[in-house]
Amino acid sequence: MSQEYQFFALLSRMRYITRWGLMRNSFSENIQEHSHQVAVLAHGLALIRRDILGLDAEPERCATAALYHDASEILTGDLPTPIKYYNPEIKTAYKQVEHVSGTKLLALLPPELKDGFAPLIYESDETVHAIVKAADKLSAHIKCIEELRAGNQEFASAAEQTRQALVDMHLPELDWFMEHCLTAFGKNLDQLDV
Repeated sequence: MSQEYQFFALLSRMRYITRWGLMRNSFSENIQEHSHQVAVLAHGLALIRRDILGLDAEPERCATAALYHDASEILTGDLPTPIKYYNPEIKTAYKQVEHVSGTKLLALLPPELKDGFAPLIYESDETVHAIVKAADKLSAHIKCIEELRAGNQEFASAAEQTRQALVDMHLPELDWFMEHCLTAFGKNLDQLDV
């Protein structure tokens, strides 16, 4: 009998893990949808960094890393931000839990593929990490904008907090995106030039 590897089957279950569990949502979002959006945003931020600002960036690596940035949540679930970052001890403990989850996921791959996936599960390049983190926070802010546009005031404070977190990152490609692209997310389809 051939060896069975369950990594990809488990990864496909990302669609069952809902985000924003503490908030009343106008529309739900799962980590598979979120990861796709973060990948699109990370790719875009890296292209802005490289092609507009003339700085070093690897757009494809950023996009791929973003696709897997929440993979550990398949096993841990999505811990709400107010808990995850409540204090340094909880943050450190959660990072350890994420690492254990990543190790368990990698164990579900054939040995020949582990080295290819490990850098995606445990991103170590500082520039890639910064871009993916910015894209992740940007995705959260966009969710807030979309919820507010739908009339859901539940996301008003989160919108302010996520916007301030983006500003505080002082990432030039993110600043460029916020200046030139972010406003469009607050428009409806009729307001967009399509």
